[in-house]
Amino acid sequence: MLFSKMFIPTVKEDPKEAEVISHRLMLRAGFIRRLASGIYTWLPLGLKSLRKVENIIREEMNKKGAQEILMPFVQPKELWEESTRWDKYGKELLRFFDRNNRELCLGPTHEEVVTDLVRREIRSYRELPVNLYQIQTKFRDEIRPRFGVMRGREFLMKDAYSFDVDEEGAEKSYRDMYDAYTNIFKRCGFRFRVVEADTGQIGGSFSHEFMVLADTGEDIIISCDACGYAANLERAEVGYPDTVPHSSKKGYFKKVDTPGQRRIDEVSSFLNVSPGELIKTIIYNTDRGVIGVLIRGDREINETKMRNLLSLDYMELADETTIEDVTGGPLGFSGPIGLKIPLYADRDILYMEDFVVGGNERDVHIINANLGDFTAEGFYDIKIAREGDRCPRCPGTLTSTRGIEVGHIFKLGLKYSKAMKATFLDKNGEERYMVMGCYGIGVSRIVAAAIEQGNDENGMILPAAIAPFEVDVLPVNSSHAESMELAEAIYRQLLEKNIDVIFDDRQERPGVKFKDCDLMGIPLRVTIGERNLKEGLVEIKERDKKESIRVKKEEVVRRVEEYVEELKRW
Repeated sequence: MLFSKMFIPTVKEDPKEAEVISHRLMLRAGFIRRLASGIYTWLPLGLKSLRKVENIIREEMNKKGAQEILMPFVQPKELWEESTRWDKYGKELLRFFDRNNRELCLGPTHEEVVTDLVRREIRSYRELPVNLYQIQTKFRDEIRPRFGVMRGREFLMKDAYSFDVDEEGAEKSYRDMYDAYTNIFKRCGFRFRVVEADTGQIGGSFSHEFMVLADTGEDIIISCDACGYAANLERAEVGYPDTVPHSSKKGYFKKVDTPGQRRIDEVSSFLNVSPGELIKTIIYNTDRGVIGVLIRGDREINETKMRNLLSLDYMELADETTIEDVTGGPLGFSGPIGLKIPLYADRDILYMEDFVVGGNERDVHIINANLGDFTAEGFYDIKIAREGDRCPRCPGTLTSTRGIEVGHIFKLGLKYSKAMKATFLDKNGEERYMVMGCYGIGVSRIVAAAIEQGNDENGMILPAAIAPFEVDVLPVNSSHAESMELAEAIYRQLLEKNIDVIFDDRQERPGVKFKDCDLMGIPLRVTIGERNLKEGLVEIKERDKKESIRVKKEEVVRRVEEYVEELKRW
């Protein structure tokens, strides 16, 4: 491809709208342009990278026997009502009416559609297993779209769905997708980690996220280097000492005045104790009624763990009126002693004695409280894990890193097949529900994640497998006939070798050409300059290295071919 013929509107200055590195560089390099909030046009350069990602995904999915389909973007309300998600999904589901007053939505995911398809077509166990996938636009009406294509409202996604006769078959399908995803992200050139994750809106019994490691990632990964345990922050468990002290202390507590002291830091300073010696009592409204959650003063509640623990569909912090009705005191002074609502406590509290709690009265706290002074429904791991905590799988210590989620696989079980009556006849002629799994990859997010992981002050540093071009042939002086003649010859020969190459034939200053090449993250640059040509040499430089090498002009094509093969292997 000739640079002069391509639509590549690069920008010198950082756009004001850009919040993260990938957003900034994709705009500057002419990969994308914003149409509306969270909605982007992919320009030729960005689309080339996007298509390369798609091809890698297709090859690995096809190797595992998955079959590509394309389902409608617009979905009827009735299917979502069958799965019970129409009212549960929230405002991210963009709903609208057609001219016949039928209510529809733009698909954020396709569990309902694919389940409806399969239940209509498959009748016998002989037709299973089947794994269907698509690469298609999705729409989720995010309340605050940000970070460019990293968290847009409209995005490209690969979603796959497996249907099996039993749990054993579903486990094999899950493992196949786990392996396929591992190969996909290796081929994309990522440093990544696979972590346990919460199933969220999709539902199901178990899931894993594939996280690209990047200091700028918005997700936190909790892991143990000793045993390999890893989970995202929502899912991450915490280990506790093996033995639990059994204290029988009771009735030693004492009320003390704490005028105007509501926050943990205020109370601990006022009473001259550490935050870890306090217990917070947090009141929630839930679909099970009002509950209280107890946690050590220096820790935070993991609401995802609480929802999963109690199988809650609805859970939010209680308002001040509810708190006063339930506790008798205002916000900031709630405590467990005397409360008549169910109390759920973090396991840390089992190891505490003589702690401080709220007094359920304005400006009052209680000191020297103990477990015998109140009754909890149970003690659970319900706190947010953090670096330095004990590993839940071994005596090791947890560490914290940052990452970007690019893939997520789920064991759905019977969640959708049972709700939507997706059945088959087994060997005995008995009707059974299909066992499902679903598997998603954020295709457009992969390009952004690659930029977040690979960049410097000059621009992107993209892996050869997904860079828009593998090689840039760059003559320093476009008015120098010999340079242009050699550059074009090298360009033609590389094309014949099936190397994805761009020829910068523009009548531009050398500095502009070099800056554009670095900005776009092209892995290899072949520079033809008058000074080197006098010695019969051409310069080759890898994007991620400071130094270049000079080779004989007759050897350039061979050396470039070797470089590209090596880069792809990496």
